Amino acid sequence: MGDILRVGVVGAGENTRTMHIPKLQTLKGVEVVSVCNRSRESGERAAAEFNLPEVCDTWEQLIEDEFIDAVVIGTWPYMHCVLTCAALEAGKHVLCEARMAMDAAEAHEMWEVSQLHPELIAQVVPSPFTLKYDRTIQDLLAAGYVGEPCVLEIRGLASAFVNRDGPLHWRQNFGLSGYNTLAMGIWYEALMRWVGEARQVTAMSKVFVRQRRDPQTGHNVAIRVPEHVDVIADMVCGAQAHMQFSSVTGLAKDTFQAWIHGSEGTLCLDVESDKLYGGDRKKPELREIAIPARKAGHWRVEEEFVNAVRGIEKVKLTTFADGVKYMEFTEAVARSAESGRAVTLPLIA
Repeated sequence: MGDILRVGVVGAGENTRTMHIPKLQTLKGVEVVSVCNRSRESGERAAAEFNLPEVCDTWEQLIEDEFIDAVVIGTWPYMHCVLTCAALEAGKHVLCEARMAMDAAEAHEMWEVSQLHPELIAQVVPSPFTLKYDRTIQDLLAAGYVGEPCVLEIRGLASAFVNRDGPLHWRQNFGLSGYNTLAMGIWYEALMRWVGEARQVTAMSKVFVRQRRDPQTGHNVAIRVPEHVDVIADMVCGAQAHMQFSSVTGLAKDTFQAWIHGSEGTLCLDVESDKLYGGDRKKPELREIAIPARKAGHWRVEEEFVNAVRGIEKVKLTTFADGVKYMEFTEAVARSAESGRAVTLPLIA
């Protein structure tokens, strides 16, 4: 790699077009030089939109191009493992869209291949919803604001009723998304930033619409990805967590919230109102906590990736090691819901 970092894109989906490509193009010394999408036509549209010089017909052609230094993977999860491993083995740095993989086994394979190439950067696009608040929450917890964390309550609810006639979305298609379910992985990743990981999970889940029509093929597809899930988790930090995620909770209120109830105080992050609240024994009511500008995080995924490639900083959000942890949690939830038994983490193959 010379002074210019040349990037190829496999999968020009919404987040890739909205965030990755335009933000990479604003960085000095970075050129997005090629794209490969699901079809030649869609690839040409993306190339025209962002003035990219090359459209590849296959992902193999793009990854094998010796001119490219790094690959952005913007496909659905079903391709993340094969593309990541191929890109790393071809000597390319990798920025992989979330969620990391289809299941824990794929996540482990991606991490293991990355360990064989320590000279290359391997990063997963992080959960973005709590970036503004993460450092403030971490600092408050470290300072003992809540005392010992006791009860964690996470809600990711869609204020919508069951839609029996809606077409199949790729997130509902197990063959494309694997064990990834609703906002569960996003919230668990945020929770790991604050208090660490879980050591055991018990879950129940439900699918209410058993089949949906695939608009691409016109055929009905059996639905395995839950529309509602409840999780009880025993956390390594000693707290117990209850997490609820749903796409069928019509008229629900307080739909995206995280509560940290401790022995001395409570924190509440309300994503809907974009505010953090807190209270303790001395002030037994919730009050808004201001976020100092110096602590307010923001989206800088592409900048962090490029800086890591150039040796300026290390990847923090999100490492492959953390991606493995949230994929293990995601699969553990599915295993528990299917078996009716608690599942211990980390998973044992």
